[in-house]
Amino acid sequence: MRQQPFAADRADRWEEYRQLLDTLERRGRGSDPAPVRFPALYRRLCADYALARARHYSPGLIAELHALVRRGYRCLYQRRPALLAPTLAFMAAGFPRTLRRHAPVFWLAAALLFLPMAIMGVACYQNGELIYSLMDSSEVTDLEALYDPQNRKVGRAAQRQADTDFQMFGYYVMNNIGIGFRTFAGGLLLGLGSVIILLFNGLAIGAAAGHLTRLGFESTFWPFVSSHAPYELTAIAISGAAGLLLGQALIAPGRRTRLAALRANARDAVVLVGGAALMLLLAAVVEAFWSGGGAPAEVKYGVGALGWMLVAGYLSLAGRGDPHGA
Repeated sequence: MRQQPFAADRADRWEEYRQLLDTLERRGRGSDPAPVRFPALYRRLCADYALARARHYSPGLIAELHALVRRGYRCLYQRRPALLAPTLAFMAAGFPRTLRRHAPVFWLAAALLFLPMAIMGVACYQNGELIYSLMDSSEVTDLEALYDPQNRKVGRAAQRQADTDFQMFGYYVMNNIGIGFRTFAGGLLLGLGSVIILLFNGLAIGAAAGHLTRLGFESTFWPFVSSHAPYELTAIAISGAAGLLLGQALIAPGRRTRLAALRANARDAVVLVGGAALMLLLAAVVEAFWSGGGAPAEVKYGVGALGWMLVAGYLSLAGRGDPHGA
């Protein structure tokens, strides 16, 4: 085929490619992915360029196609922004600002978690039989074995004693984030699921703390949990708040339809549960690589106290410098 009919036959396709290319270049690097049709047009242009070179068409046409191929390559295979930067921006501003906008819902979720925890903890410390109202005897036995001072690796079940810290990190991630997402998803049951999960977790944690302290295992239990508790417990409460937002949209949508209210609240709820998941990830890091370590109890208590102060300061102050911040 001669050059003129070759170029004429492909002119419309090349023009479409140029228009998409101009649009992508105006959007700039790091923008959304290229349109679905663009990769196919790029591949066909590469084939046309190779064919033009093989047939020794005019240098002007070959140079033009070569320039289009190079421009397309830069757009199609542009380097995406690193995940770390947007994640840090989200945690530094978007997440805490969203949580502060829904502070009443967060405080309700925190009350549903921490008040039963405190009450049940005191009750189980005073009455050794009360824990059996929540756990059966085998579960209580397993709990006691985890924090028995004779346990070689405190906080690990007998079958996990040989696990490395990294293996335990994976276990804690799955366990912690599983709790967080169940607490969040329970909000779709008119918020009742989130309420029930928060209450049950509060009662179970309080029962474990009171029972183990009554047995004299406070020297192993409290140092182990103190360091990661600020991040884990706060994140569970935030996940509960996200679930309550979903329930609020279904129960009290206001002047909007329930579907419109659910869509609006779901946007903020997803932000909250995303931030909570990252906090649970941090809790898993601390739990796997620090909580069970050999640092003195006083040091672990100090790290735990510092953690609570950091969480409170972060959630209260982060993102306030932004002109749109809460």
